[in-house]
Amino acid sequence: MADRRRREFLTFLGGGIVAAWPLAASAPQTAALIGFLVSGAADSFAIFVEAFKQGMRDNGMIEGRDYVLDLRYADGDYSRFPTLAAEVVQRKPAAIVVTTISAARAAQRASSAIPIVMTGLIDPVGQGLIASLARPGGNTTGLDNLAQDVMPKLVEILRGTFPAIRDIAVLFNPANPANRELSKSMPAQAGSMGVTVRLIEFTTVAELDATFAALARQTAEALVVMSDAALYDLREPISALALKHRFPTIAYVPEFTDAGALMSYGPPRRAMYHRTAEYVEDIDRREAC
Repeated sequence: MADRRRREFLTFLGGGIVAAWPLAASAPQTAALIGFLVSGAADSFAIFVEAFKQGMRDNGMIEGRDYVLDLRYADGDYSRFPTLAAEVVQRKPAAIVVTTISAARAAQRASSAIPIVMTGLIDPVGQGLIASLARPGGNTTGLDNLAQDVMPKLVEILRGTFPAIRDIAVLFNPANPANRELSKSMPAQAGSMGVTVRLIEFTTVAELDATFAALARQTAEALVVMSDAALYDLREPISALALKHRFPTIAYVPEFTDAGALMSYGPPRRAMYHRTAEYVEDIDRREAC
């Protein structure tokens, strides 16, 4: 089943992971509590939460009848995840859905028994969350979004669209451990294409204007935006500033184009949240047997 699911999901640049959860001897016939550690803000992540709920409905799970969500929002502050994870674990949920590496790590530290389901994280194997895609081990399962393999493609697409471009800025969040790792490999990967990469660290919302103004004074000719919840929350001001300073922009998250970015290249995020529901429903069904 793991191989079949993975082949299906690779059609939109993701990878499926399945773990064998132990069957519970008995379970009360009540609505299952599902913890949900959300990396961004409630308003910006609403479309993804709704996609998850739709996935649950499509698998016969009705909110309020079969399950209830315990939504915890970090609002882009990843240092909050240990506290949020501990709060969720205290309520003894049937599963915990995690939306970023830091959330997954916090959930793993908070519980080694409660199933943890990834919505599509960056390189969970390289980040040490699971042993492998085929055999994740432990109490973690879900989806890998393969951003570690796709990010160089964004530079390639920019070069193909604008052949004269030689200097590209890459905006990333250093608070995101996966972003930090990707940023280390980007210069060499871009260099093999004849492009210089200028790594730009996101710090605070207040400094976005100054960051783009500095880029405009320098030699950057285009912008790549990495996949990150804090950056996703700011997709509208980032896209507006890129347009103001005439930076052709490509993002890994497709929803950036809805906010005004020129291009995106990455898996459809809403489809990944929808697919995550299959894992949660499977866990709940097994525990109810």
